[in-house]
Amino acid sequence: MTLTELKYIVAVARERHFGKAAEACHVSQPTLSVAIKKLEDELEVKLFERSAGEVTVTPLGEQIVQQAQSVLDQAASIKEIAKRGKDPLAGALNLGVIYTIGPYLLPDLVRQNIARTPQMPLMLQENFTVKLLEMLRAGEIDCAIMAEPFPDTGLAIAPLYDEPFVAVLPVSHPLAARESISSDELKSETMLLLGAGHCFRDHVLEVCPEFARFSSNAEGIRKSFEGSSLETIKHMVASGMGVTLVPRLSVPAEALKPKPRARKELEQIVRYLPVRDGEGREPPTRRVVLAWRRSFTRYEAIAALRNAIYACELPGVKRLS
Repeated sequence: MTLTELKYIVAVARERHFGKAAEACHVSQPTLSVAIKKLEDELEVKLFERSAGEVTVTPLGEQIVQQAQSVLDQAASIKEIAKRGKDPLAGALNLGVIYTIGPYLLPDLVRQNIARTPQMPLMLQENFTVKLLEMLRAGEIDCAIMAEPFPDTGLAIAPLYDEPFVAVLPVSHPLAARESISSDELKSETMLLLGAGHCFRDHVLEVCPEFARFSSNAEGIRKSFEGSSLETIKHMVASGMGVTLVPRLSVPAEALKPKPRARKELEQIVRYLPVRDGEGREPPTRRVVLAWRRSFTRYEAIAALRNAIYACELPGVKRLS
C-alpha cells in the first residue's frame, strides 16, 4: 500500500469516473486502474462498483476512502511541519474564493499579500461554495473565503467582515432619485437574480423571499434574465430589465458619493442606493468568513492571510476580529 494508491482511490471517489480521476492525478487511466486493482487485491475487498459510464463506491470502500484521505492529510502535515521549521510562511497558500467576492477583494488582497509575505504566494481558485467545501475536504485548497451560512463540515472558521447589500436601479426608475430604499419597496420590483449555485442568490431571496417561487424552471423575466455574474446583472439593470441587490464591495468607488466627479458609462445609467429599513430593523448583510481544515498546520499562514485581508480598504463593511 502506497500514498500514491491512496491518492488514486480518493480521486476516483471524488470524480466518480476513472478517466477524470486519472486526469486529476496527472497519470494515464491504465496506470491508475492497475494501481487501484493492486490495492483491492492486497486488501481483498472491492472498493468500487464499475458499470457502463458510472463508478460508485462500495459501503466498505467509503470507509477506506475516508481513512485514506486522513492518511494523506497527515502525510502532508509532515511536510508542512518541516517547512515551518525553516520558515512558517514559506511556500504557496492555496486559497479559494466564491465568485461574488473574488473580483472585488482579490486585487487589493494580492497586493497586500505580496507586500507583507512575498515568500507566500497565493494560488487562487474561484468557485461556488459547495465546490470550495469539497476542495477543502479533499485537501485541494488550504483555505477559502466564503459567505455564511454553509453546511457545518467541522472546519475552523474566522469571521472577517459583515457586508451590507446595496440596491441597484436604472436611473430612469421612479425611486432612483431617493437617498435610500427599503426591503419592502424592493418586493414590488422585478428582481434580477444570479443563477442557481451562487450563494448570493440565496442571500437575496432571504431579503425578498417572495421571489423564491421563481425557480429555475419558472417562466418570465426572472428566468430569462438570471445572470452568471454580478457585472452581467448590473448591465441588465442598466438596460431597464429590473433591479437587483449587490454586495457593498462590488459598488464602484465613486457611485455612492453625492456628486461624483466622473463616472464610467455604466455608473451614469444605474443608481446604487443603501437599503435602510427604519429603526429596529437591521439592513440586509452577509457575513464573510475565512475557513480552513482543523488539521491544517500552517497557523502562521492563516494569520498572515487574515492580516492581509484586514489591511485591504474594504469600504462600507464592518470589520470583525
